[in-house]
Amino acid sequence: MNKYQYKVKGIDYEVEIAEVEGNIAKVNVNGIPFEVEMQQPINAAKHPTINVQKPVIAPAPVSSAAPAPAKKADEVPTGAAGGAMASGTSIKAPLPGTITDVKVQVGQQVNTGDTVLVLEAMKMQNNIEAETSGKVTSILVKPGDTVMEGAVLLTIG
Repeated sequence: MNKYQYKVKGIDYEVEIAEVEGNIAKVNVNGIPFEVEMQQPINAAKHPTINVQKPVIAPAPVSSAAPAPAKKADEVPTGAAGGAMASGTSIKAPLPGTITDVKVQVGQQVNTGDTVLVLEAMKMQNNIEAETSGKVTSILVKPGDTVMEGAVLLTIG
């Protein structure tokens, strides 16, 4: 298992690569498991597949907002709770944390400043507010999902 230390916008991340199969990498970021889809498979001759014996434990939920280093910043993953990403203004996570409450539904009208969801980070509840008025066009997270800073949480159109 390869371990790496990264600093992104002043935040330290410990990334462990557990397994790589084709263009899918199973990684742990600060102890949280993610499946990352890479744009291209890694050249097997240079980087052999890493197979690690998996422990027998209940699988952790995998957030749809996992960081994808091989993807461009403007590409957005499909959300587990809201289906495909809809057009509109994206509401992004201001810091890494866990979604504790989603206070809106797809199709609901919101106004600028309305609390749309709650993000727990560093044992603090953070109200995430609508940055614009409009209808919620998609919700890409659900309570219990772990998100990284900059992950798209929902869209307002």
